[in-house]
Amino acid sequence: MSVDPANPRTSTWTRSNTRLMQPFRKHTGIVAPLDRVNVDTDQIIPKQFLKRIERTGFGQFLFYDWRFSPNGCEISSFVLHDPRYRDATVLVAGKNFGCGSSREHAVWALADYGFRAVIASSFADIFANNSLKNGFLTVRLSDEQVAEIMRRTREVENYQLTVDLESLSVEDGRGFSAKFAIDDFARHCLLNGLDDIGLTLQHEAAIAAYEAKHPVRAEMKAVATGPT
Repeated sequence: MSVDPANPRTSTWTRSNTRLMQPFRKHTGIVAPLDRVNVDTDQIIPKQFLKRIERTGFGQFLFYDWRFSPNGCEISSFVLHDPRYRDATVLVAGKNFGCGSSREHAVWALADYGFRAVIASSFADIFANNSLKNGFLTVRLSDEQVAEIMRRTREVENYQLTVDLESLSVEDGRGFSAKFAIDDFARHCLLNGLDDIGLTLQHEAAIAAYEAKHPVRAEMKAVATGPT
């Protein structure tokens, strides 16, 4: 994902032979509070917007049913329409975030909107796994710590947090500091920007050497290419 520093809402996903996933090491950004529990993937990205075949363009539909009325007008009371949070890149939410269906589009929508991380006291397992595979960090803190962050986002103008994957810490420079845990393998992948394809390509030389020693038989080439 590439982000224009002047406008995080212009973030776009890019995938090429040289960049499969953006590494996550340390990020500092404004925090938006989504004080709701059991936020499911159909609210994160409603099903009618799953028709795109690219990973881009989903951010505009993030939390669509909460952000917009049936006639498409902004619901001004929704937190992301508050000028204080329009440029937020860290989301803090209630427990069991990302529950419901297993759609990977939920992660794509959050990232395409401009978020780099979500903090909550618990996440749905499939959502957390999809996040890992897309370089998007899910941070588990205690209910009390999440509540304190929520409070500070409301009381402090332009409240920011630094999420540091290298030190496994969350800090605001105002006295709040918390440690979080993450699986060592997941941390390695995020720090180095490695999804499943990236992990495989680490062994590209060995794969090429194996293929050189085991050429595809002529009859199998015919199957792969189809009739001429």
